[in-house]
Amino acid sequence: MADRDKDSSAESRRILDRIAREADSSGSSLVSRTVKRARDHVSAADVDEKDWVDHLGTRIGRVLGLVICVGLLAWLVMFLVRGA
Repeated sequence: MADRDKDSSAESRRILDRIAREADSSGSSLVSRTVKRARDHVSAADVDEKDWVDHLGTRIGRVLGLVICVGLLAWLVMFLVRGA
């Protein structure tokens, strides 16, 4: 019974420490981390650099998806403004 309490207490401390690190305001802000993740995603930073075809195809696909998404959002805004 005491081992289970120790394990539970240790796990709780680990969770609280991780939350404190993630919520630390002295580091980079949420916006800058999100922008960095988006930039890395679109530029295919997670793809193997040695396979240039996979790298190039991933970049083209992700940029094309981003352009289509922005275009659809612009169309939706224009549609709502004009129609309402």
